[in-house]
Amino acid sequence: MSKVMKAKKKIWSFLCMVMLMVAAFPMTVLAEEERTAVYVQIPQDWENPCAWAWDADGNNAFEAWPGGELEIDSANEGWYYVWLPSWATHVIINANEGNVQTEELILEEKDAWITVNAADSVEISYEKMTTGDAPEYVEKFVIHAKVDESWETPCLWAWSAPDGTNAFEAWPGIEMKEDENGWYSAKAPIWVNSIIVNANEGGVQTEDISIDPAEVWVTVDAEGAYDFSYTDPDKEEVPNVTVHVMAPTDWESPCLWAWSAPDGTNVYTTWPGETLEESENGWLTKEIPGWVNSIIVNGSEGTVQTTDISVETGKELWVVVSGPEEYEVSYEEPVIDATTEEAVQEDTANDIEEAQEAETVSEETPVEKGNNTIVVIIVIAVVAVIAGVVIVINKKKGSN
Repeated sequence: MSKVMKAKKKIWSFLCMVMLMVAAFPMTVLAEEERTAVYVQIPQDWENPCAWAWDADGNNAFEAWPGGELEIDSANEGWYYVWLPSWATHVIINANEGNVQTEELILEEKDAWITVNAADSVEISYEKMTTGDAPEYVEKFVIHAKVDESWETPCLWAWSAPDGTNAFEAWPGIEMKEDENGWYSAKAPIWVNSIIVNANEGGVQTEDISIDPAEVWVTVDAEGAYDFSYTDPDKEEVPNVTVHVMAPTDWESPCLWAWSAPDGTNVYTTWPGETLEESENGWLTKEIPGWVNSIIVNGSEGTVQTTDISVETGKELWVVVSGPEEYEVSYEEPVIDATTEEAVQEDTANDIEEAQEAETVSEETPVEKGNNTIVVIIVIAVVAVIAGVVIVINKKKGSN
């Protein structure tokens, strides 16, 4: 084999190795998301405790309020636990369907032990207060079921086929929790691909149901016949609606945040929602699902916002915002005259004037210096990298 062929073979082997490393990198990052264990003790009259968690930028760890259910730690009486993404350091512990809750708790990025004496009395410790290790984190998904009235205390049985690994210790499985909308729900580990919905202490049941590991809605009749969907059937029936907004002029890039109360299902995954779009008639608009009954209009990257605005579901609406707590909602397009426009802009005039004064003052301290410093740092870094490459090349040349 010639030296050229050997060199090509080595280069090709090296490139293959690099491609494999690059291909594997994203999977490694996803698999190694860091999580922290949060242990919680709650008052005796708090039932079904949950944790709502987010980061400083408003990114939520869970899709809907009241958040992730706390699980009982069987090895430590009186303690519950939940695994949170390490970045979700802002936490609210709540219970009783979210009707009682603590204030916002700001945690460090490590395991924590929280003792809730009352809604306004909470103690946080980073010293271990339980014995043994936390149960292993297992990602789960939600299974919803709507059953006939004759089916009492619905339960979920779940397993992995064909190996037959069961998710729960014994038949009939875990009791499903009744929601306000007439559905029951329970969670199963992400490796589950087969379920049975049953009731009456396992006396009535569906057949084996093969599913994908994703949130699913199962409807069951009295005889156990079933149908299922990966989208909420109740919300599919409501068509989308358009929200029209007029916001204060100093609210930069106005956005819309929208959800369903009281279940807390959010339309958007992260705050401040989605940017409102300009229309030909001067309104800012955004299309949202018809099941939405609560919105917030915000601006300037979510730093200014209205209070929660309750709206009717399934109806096109117009919202004129004059300030954080001053807005008007209409289900017919209002006539916008000079008086209305003046009301919208009145509260922003002082802010604009203050911004102009701040800009005048800032002229005394040129911004260019800071920018030039950054540019110089970048140039130095680039030069250093180039110099390093040249040194390596020279070394290689010297060794030939």
